[in-house]
Amino acid sequence: MSRIGKAPITVPSGVTVSVDEATNVVTVKGPKGELTQPISRLLTLKQDDGKVELARPNNLREARSQHGLARTLVNNMVEGVTKGHSKTLDILGVGYRVTLEGKNLLLNMGYSHPVRIEAPEGIEFVVKADEKTRTQQVLVNGIDKAAVGQIAADIRKVRKPEPYKGKGIRYHGEVVKLKAGKRAAAKK
Repeated sequence: MSRIGKAPITVPSGVTVSVDEATNVVTVKGPKGELTQPISRLLTLKQDDGKVELARPNNLREARSQHGLARTLVNNMVEGVTKGHSKTLDILGVGYRVTLEGKNLLLNMGYSHPVRIEAPEGIEFVVKADEKTRTQQVLVNGIDKAAVGQIAADIRKVRKPEPYKGKGIRYHGEVVKLKAGKRAAAKK
């Protein structure tokens, strides 16, 4: 039995979880919005007393592989509509700047032109300065965990941290191992 899959999901008050039996699509509604996710037809969803459990009727290989995934997806939806999800990116480097232009993000990352990242539906950007490290931070907020992670990865892809000085865009708390640069030849 899947350790993750058999764990029940607690549903807070104000959140409703429903499943369409014909298509096996789970819909979660909460104070921050609504999310839908199709799950495998090999799994069943049971609700009782503010808890949701996913069960598999047999031990087929495909059912076992989908059990933990489906439970995690439903749990992320419940968390998203109640608290939301967030990723923080740090901008390091002289001259690297980030500004908000309406809902969109404008990145000046040393290229000949600024790079514009448009905010998709349900994603919000927040730009703030970290006085302690003198860097800028970009917060990507939303209710869909997969969308938040994908947009954060797309922003990081604009200028990945380079291995010699560590400049670029990195996730908050990400450790970048720095390489040693060229050494001057020893004089004889």
